[in-house]
Amino acid sequence: MARFRFHFGRTVQHFRRYRHILAVLMKYGLIEMGEGLARKLKSALGRRAVPERVRPRTLSGGRPQRLRAALQELGPTFIKLGQLLSTRPDILPAEYVLELEHLQDNVPPEPFDRVRVEAERELGGRLEDLFASFDTTPLASASIAQVHAATLHGGREVVVKVLRPEIKRQIAADVALLNGVAAIVERTHPAADKIRPREIVAEIETTLAAELDLQREAGNASVLRRNWIDSPDLYVPEVIWSHTAERAMTMERVRGIPSDDIAALDAAGIDRKALAAKGVRVFYQQVFRDNFFHADAHAGNIWVDATRKQNPRFIALDFGIMGQLSSEDQYYLAENFMAIFNRDYRRIAELHVQAGWMPAHIRIDDLEGAVRGQLSALTRAIEMQLNKI
Repeated sequence: MARFRFHFGRTVQHFRRYRHILAVLMKYGLIEMGEGLARKLKSALGRRAVPERVRPRTLSGGRPQRLRAALQELGPTFIKLGQLLSTRPDILPAEYVLELEHLQDNVPPEPFDRVRVEAERELGGRLEDLFASFDTTPLASASIAQVHAATLHGGREVVVKVLRPEIKRQIAADVALLNGVAAIVERTHPAADKIRPREIVAEIETTLAAELDLQREAGNASVLRRNWIDSPDLYVPEVIWSHTAERAMTMERVRGIPSDDIAALDAAGIDRKALAAKGVRVFYQQVFRDNFFHADAHAGNIWVDATRKQNPRFIALDFGIMGQLSSEDQYYLAENFMAIFNRDYRRIAELHVQAGWMPAHIRIDDLEGAVRGQLSALTRAIEMQLNKI
């Protein structure tokens, strides 16, 4: 019990959130995933800490689909957890990994009155004074922030990203909960050294901390824009620094097609072979030329400029998660690419252990077999996509 109280020291303060998590798991028929938490809460706070059993929703999908839906409903911390787990086929079965890759962060918008208060407090003035127009209906609404279209005095079209009120407090409570769960897994799970639960939670916490500082995101965008200024391959919108603060950020408004919308790309007459070649070039230049790369490059954040057909260009959005590598990691990444191109699966396994990306005690033979299986499946998927181009 002492250990539990150490890791869940703020349980009494946040127990409503824990009850909500359990209720969501019940709703999606996943209560067995929360039974350990339920027992601990009952022991610490009494029976009232655990909600009455909720009738599960009727869903068309199986357990992987229900898990994805539950994580989406639980918000940003758990969405990040799911996204990280989607990169860990050593932890979850393939059907869960594939399903969690489709996690989308899209929730109902915050009432505009609350958005106005947040934006005006951060930007230091009334919206009517700061902008010629400000659309009260958001263009996009995620669990951390939402984005509104606006126009500056002078007519320039912009978008304004505003953090949700109280989001920092909610994420802090969720991270505390996950740290407690990680401590339990570390003590009790037979494969804890393979799962490394504390590292997973630490990565979630670091990633979310970066996304909660919009001034930092604006700085990231400015650096990336400088690296790619006048490039025919990648466009980065300009930050409007006079209208940017820690919890509100203003950028030039851009328009494009999500990079996975094949039908729209074809309708616009985009040369997809040229676009695919540019995608590879943009990735390598970000990683090896600049050592500053977009680390959340899903289709919602990477658009295609619809006005450039034969010489297509990507448009980057959302710069909260950027990456840099040590020279050692750059070396190991390049060596891994060479081994992948040569289909040298044993070399890939050895490199992962040498780099410290996998625990040193893992059998190379076992890791080689897992790599061969994963890359064979990936190769088949890539070939299918290339056949569509």
